[in-house]
Amino acid sequence: MKKLLISAITSTVLLTAGVSAQEAQSEKQAKSAAQFRQALLQLVRSNVGALGAMAKGAIPMDADTIETNATRLEQLSLMMDDYFALDTTKFDIETAALPKIWQNRADFATKVDALTDASQTLKTAAMNGDESAYKGAIGNVLKSCKGCHDSYKAE
Repeated sequence: MKKLLISAITSTVLLTAGVSAQEAQSEKQAKSAAQFRQALLQLVRSNVGALGAMAKGAIPMDADTIETNATRLEQLSLMMDDYFALDTTKFDIETAALPKIWQNRADFATKVDALTDASQTLKTAAMNGDESAYKGAIGNVLKSCKGCHDSYKAE
């Protein structure tokens, strides 16, 4: 039910926003937007790191850490559309975000939704203490990250 509600809200927001981006009006505004995006993604990275280490067996699986990090990733994913709404492509700013983000907002939103869904599934597995599901659910979070990076991040 919660997933359905979040999906409906996300769809409504995207439809009312027209899934289009607003262009940055100044270099200062573009730089600020890029800094906020980078900060958001650094938080994502910090929460994914421990999960990846657990999936690889480098550190032990820990349900509390998994639940905490999955909750954070879910919350951060729900912010992504807002922080990527401003198209900064007409300014020469340092960013790894490819222009395709603003050219194909609907697909980008789908990739963000995949992270939200994967994070929710991982959080549920941790809350239920379903150790057999941890590794696969972490893998789905990592796949959602990779799916977005493959399409929308300069390497």
